[in-house]
Amino acid sequence: MALPSPNLDDRRFQQFVDDAKRYIQQRAPEWTDHNVSDPGVTLVETVAHMADQIVYRLNRVPDKNHLAFLDLVGITLFPPSAARTDLTFWLSAPQEDPVLLPVGTEAATVRTESEEAVVFATERALTLVPCALRYLVTQGAGEAVTDRTTDLAEGEDVLCFAEAPRPGDCMVLGLSAAVPHCAVALELDSRVDGVGVDPRQPPLVWEAWTEDGWVTCEVDRDGTGGLNRPGAVVLHVPGGHVLSRTGGQEAGWLRCRVTEPLPGQPFYTTSPTVRSAEAVTLGGTAPAVHAETVYDEALGESTGLPGQRLRLAHAPVVGDDPPLLLQTAGPEGWTDWTVVPHFAASGPEDRHLTLDATTGEIAFGPAVREPDGSLRQYGAVAAKGAVVRARRYRTGGGRSGNVARGAVRVLRSSVPYVSEVVNREAARGGVDGETVEEAKARAPITLRAQERAVTLRDYEELARRAAPETARITCLEGEEGEHGAYAVRVLVVPQAVPDPGGRLRFEQLVPGDALLSRITRHLDERRLIGTRLAVGPPFYQGVTVVATVHAFRGVDTDKVRRRAHDALYRHLDPLTGGADGKGWPFGRPVQSGEVFAVLQRVPGVELVDEVTLHPADPLTGKRGEPTDRIDLSRPSLVFSYDHRVRVIGEGA
Repeated sequence: MALPSPNLDDRRFQQFVDDAKRYIQQRAPEWTDHNVSDPGVTLVETVAHMADQIVYRLNRVPDKNHLAFLDLVGITLFPPSAARTDLTFWLSAPQEDPVLLPVGTEAATVRTESEEAVVFATERALTLVPCALRYLVTQGAGEAVTDRTTDLAEGEDVLCFAEAPRPGDCMVLGLSAAVPHCAVALELDSRVDGVGVDPRQPPLVWEAWTEDGWVTCEVDRDGTGGLNRPGAVVLHVPGGHVLSRTGGQEAGWLRCRVTEPLPGQPFYTTSPTVRSAEAVTLGGTAPAVHAETVYDEALGESTGLPGQRLRLAHAPVVGDDPPLLLQTAGPEGWTDWTVVPHFAASGPEDRHLTLDATTGEIAFGPAVREPDGSLRQYGAVAAKGAVVRARRYRTGGGRSGNVARGAVRVLRSSVPYVSEVVNREAARGGVDGETVEEAKARAPITLRAQERAVTLRDYEELARRAAPETARITCLEGEEGEHGAYAVRVLVVPQAVPDPGGRLRFEQLVPGDALLSRITRHLDERRLIGTRLAVGPPFYQGVTVVATVHAFRGVDTDKVRRRAHDALYRHLDPLTGGADGKGWPFGRPVQSGEVFAVLQRVPGVELVDEVTLHPADPLTGKRGEPTDRIDLSRPSLVFSYDHRVRVIGEGA
């Protein structure tokens, strides 16, 4: 338990004034006018105000000592993390020549009266490669390819699949060029004779040939309704799309493949046909970060002495990997230096430095006097007079960058032929820098753990340190039958920004493989030998609330319904739900009684008539039997799914 900081003097301004007046009565009884209009009382209040300021500064001394102690044991404030998202740039019209978007192309959210614009910059260059359709071939499941390019050019109706389509049948389209990271529109004059599929859920998947084989393309929109009618299919082609040979023809290949139908999903009775087809590039996607990149910042010259400190012009520094690329000038050009957490393992020839990302202070290695009187150099010392520069680092970041899907739509950089920009997914990963109070709370845990994971709390602290951008992390003892003996289960919930309307999508709550791998590597180096480690997402139990409420007379029932839905989604939220608004507790059951209370507090609701709970599968949407209580296992969280509220009242 941390020792409480002593309050050396708890008196305040009014107490000083009252004490002075009592002392006046004892020492100067002839002074009888103690009103604020008396000049003497004015002097008393002036001195009391000065004494109050002195006491305030006196009580800050323990905080100063506390911070000095944290610095002594090597605990520094965590820097902010920058949110990241993918930005899709749309062309005003298809172009004949490639369009280049350089690194650092900026886009932002809309600036309002109360909020500043949130600016994102691309992290790599994007080339929008023009393309055209060269070939069309078909391939039955397990059969050889058939070139139908000539038939298509002659205006014939080309069967996309076999006459009786089977899962695995493909229509393969060859483009004139590889279009990695581009958005391609396929104009298809397609149709289906007879009974077709559900246009909203066709049993099809679009894929692109890459260095790693066939990779699924994201479908931006399908105007053909699953090849049921003429229209355009807009695909986001993944990176790695390359030219390759199929049927003796070289092209950048895309294919439409028939998949196994889901239960209850309509399937093709006959193959759709294509009479004409064209392909054009409409845009492309590049990763972007909510941070400003600083290049080639001059920091000064080296003094040639150990322990030299320099400061960056912009702070805080976003915690990238590496967070800073620093160089010094020498006879052979610029020399790179490496940022390390400390100099304990640094030799006199190692070009190492440390960085305080919060303040932007850079420190070169010190020289320490050994017990025998000799000096030991930790880290190399730059040559005297050498110019020091920060080749690249990022500044900014924070939670303000976690914007919703579709919020980034203002193009700040002028790029020829680019008319629109949008983020198709919410930005994630933005975390504010650590505060002093948070560092104080973390210090005892850090000192106890000593970079070793022993208790469950140690695992949680180390996992948060490895991935500060996560929303929630909790650790449980693993089930012996599922994870083996001596297992620790680390449950990771990523940050998620609700779509407009406050709704979370299930895929937003699934952590990415890169995030899980980073946490696993960090913990694996610090776990006890023999401890098994299982890092993954929790189990999400879908919950559907079906309720009937009565509204007050004269109240807009549609508005009451919207408010009721918002209240349910807000309460049954894995990130911000629960009674305390800090996220639904792991393993806590959902009961109809608390849902009654949530709905009763909705403005405009006079009476909550009926509430039933239905367990639901967030992936398939299958709803279970109605119940009054849904129990959750220990590694489970609740997920709101398709609540239904009926409002009875005038105009309902």
